[in-house]
Amino acid sequence: MSETDICYMGAKPLARLLRARELSATEVLRAFIARIEQVNPKVNAIVTFLPEEALKKAKALDRSRAPRGPLAGLPIAHKDIVPTKGVRTTFGSPIYRDHVPDHDHVVVERLRQAGAILIGKTNTPEFAVGAQTFNPVFGATRNPYDLSKTSGGSSGGAAAAVACGMLPFADGSDLGSSLRNPGSFCNVVGFRPTPGRVPNWPFR
Repeated sequence: MSETDICYMGAKPLARLLRARELSATEVLRAFIARIEQVNPKVNAIVTFLPEEALKKAKALDRSRAPRGPLAGLPIAHKDIVPTKGVRTTFGSPIYRDHVPDHDHVVVERLRQAGAILIGKTNTPEFAVGAQTFNPVFGATRNPYDLSKTSGGSSGGAAAAVACGMLPFADGSDLGSSLRNPGSFCNVVGFRPTPGRVPNWPFR
């Protein structure tokens, strides 16, 4: 299976192949890393990139004989307003340019427990406020279909990354169309669940 086939396969069938060990987590991570290295300089969707750490986790997963979680081996990049322990989280603001949280958001915890592998963080407007994705730390995320256009916001980095085949799925946040707006701009599904279905940390 080619890297392109892997990167444009839906998250559900990809997870099924990983659970059946028809694809290794290492193969999958290498395909997505190559895609990010090729495409991200043009769209600027992933702003913190962790290829070495992700590959290490993928290789450990491949060596393990333990039962696998439903998302085992799938790469994930969290929106850059979501705290990730030991991984820079800037909120798109110069105030937090070098901020490294000492805890994980509950969404990060649960995705990790399900087996997803952290590969980076996705771009957001400063403090996720705005319908376009740009900030003073990382600049603008471009629309995958026309680099002169916006990806929408505030989860524009997440939407553009999925549309470009750099991630099989991504998380985001949405109070006023911050998932739905970039999803429609980038031709992917931005799904806002019923409030409370996904925990709003620290209210678990």
